Formats: sequence, C-alpha cells, structure tokens
Amino acid sequence: MKTTACTFPTEWHRQDAVLMAFPHEGTDWARSGLKAALTPFVRIASAIAYNEPVIILCRDAESVKSHFCDIRNITFVEIPFNDTWTRDYGPITVYENGTRKFLDFTFNGWGGKFESALDDAVTAELVKRGYLYGAYEKVDFVLEGGSVETDGEGTLLTTSRCLLNPNRNPDRTKDEIEKFLKEKLCVRRILWLDHGELAGDDTDAHIDTLARFVDEETIAHVTCDDPEDPHYEELAKMKEQLKSFRTESGDPYRLVPLPLPSPKFDGEGNRLPATYANFLVTNHAILLPTYDDPLDKEMVDLFKELFPTREVIPINCMKLIEQGGSLHCSTMQIPTFYE
Repeated sequence: MKTTACTFPTEWHRQDAVLMAFPHEGTDWARSGLKAALTPFVRIASAIAYNEPVIILCRDAESVKSHFCDIRNITFVEIPFNDTWTRDYGPITVYENGTRKFLDFTFNGWGGKFESALDDAVTAELVKRGYLYGAYEKVDFVLEGGSVETDGEGTLLTTSRCLLNPNRNPDRTKDEIEKFLKEKLCVRRILWLDHGELAGDDTDAHIDTLARFVDEETIAHVTCDDPEDPHYEELAKMKEQLKSFRTESGDPYRLVPLPLPSPKFDGEGNRLPATYANFLVTNHAILLPTYDDPLDKEMVDLFKELFPTREVIPINCMKLIEQGGSLHCSTMQIPTFYE
C-alpha cells in the first residue's frame, strides 16, 4: 500500500482482529430459530480465531462461550445491539499519518427499515471501553461498511442505488456525496455501479453482495446466465458497466465472474440473496459462503486460484441469508494500529 497522509486500507491489509455480534433473544434471529442461527456464527468466529483475534459482541458472554470448543483468541464483550450485521455499523478504518483512525458513520437501519439506535452506538462504546484503540471521529453521514469497497490504492467502488438513495443522505447531491467521501475515506476517485441488486436484499444494493476487489487490477462480480432469472438483465448491465471501468493507470479491469447459486427461498417462498461475492479476507484465509449448491465446490476451487497464498474455508451460510445477509455482512475487520 502507498503510504500517504491518509489512506483507506483494503481488506487484505494486515488485521488486528475481526468484529462480530452474536444472535440473542432480542434480535430478529429469535423468530427464525435462535439455536440454529448460532451455528454459522460459531463456525465463522472459530475459523477466524484459528489465526487472528475475534471480538464478539453479545448479551451474555458465558452463554455464548458455551457454544465454543476453544475460546482462545476470542474476546467476548457484553454490549447492547439491535442486529448482528457488524459490517454495516462497525467502524470504517482509515490511516492518518500511518496510524489508524476509526470513522463512526451514522447507521440508520438501512434507510430506516429497522430499529438501529443501539447498533449506531456500538463503535463509540467499544472505543470508550478500550476494545478499539486509535483516533476516533463521529461522522454525521449515513454510510454502511458493506456499501463501499476499496482497492487500498485510492479507488472506491460503490453503488448509486445505495449511496444516492434518499433514505440515506437526502439533502446531498451526488457531487456533494462524492466530494465528502473522497475527503473522509481518503480516496482519489469513485467508481459508481448503477446496475445490479439481489432479491431479498434489504440494503439497497450493497457492493459487497455484487462486486469485490481481488487485487488492484481484478474485480470479482456476480453473474447470472439464466435469461429466465429475474436477475439476468440487471446483472448483465452491471457487467457491461464493469467492463467500461478502468484502473487508475487506464487499463481495463480483469473481471472474474461469480455465478449466482441456484435460487434459494425462505419458508414463505421469498427469494433469498445468496451470493459468493460476500466473502471475507482475513490475514491467512478466505472465508467463503456456501449454500448447499452444486456450485459451491467450483467456487472454492476458483477462490483458491484468486487467493493462492491464503487458505479457502467454506462455511455454509444458508441460515444467514434467511435474515438477508451472509458471511461478509456479519464481520468487520479491524486493520493493524500502524499502517
């Protein structure tokens, strides 16, 4: 990564920890089977903790600990929260003059869809208690971590459907939002995707469900090859727009297709937002969501090629998508203190 006065580190930058939050009786998971919901969270946390620390938000630490065979490398923090998607209300970290700074953007429950006051207070509380140490700034701007993707070299990838949605920052124009984000997130340019959204997604098209940087020159993106699928046209338009994007040096990006798994539905017949783009990069591994699908093995093999220096760990996320999120949504990396 280039060292400048201010940088926005990419996910593959060295991490100190990963932040998670565990389901409890006060979350929506209680209505869909709390015990079953714990399984993917335990598996994700255990896979991360094998090689790096995990901070787990919870209501009752002793109860949550009982679900683990090994709690080394895991810190349990009893703190109030509304939901488990730490990607969207956890701190967004930048570096100023080589040391980290936590940006605590406003979280409004994905445009006022859900109660979020407790979630919005989490980052400040973690800093206050000393679990997160570094500079801190409360930012009066609605932004979720899952809505922005960086290459670590000054480029931000995002979607206009989310960031320009009037349920986020209605009093700001696109130009004003772009100028603000360039300043706060320390980026020189923003690539706006205008197409693509998954059925069952409450986030208004978060980028981490659609397209992700693999390196500075490569973007992995969701595709659909079935003309009868409702996603077909939108994802085709998204691919065409991605093909028009250029790296900062002026070259086209290498595009890697991530096919949609076969349609997944909840008990009421609603389509669920299953996507392989919702992977997590940790210091030593790629945690890849799987969906009891014939494509799962193919995607594991693909990610081994995309990230040859990291172990690829598949984790069944069928339960997670029942609540509209997946693996990446349930985690937020905390980059190292020093750049």
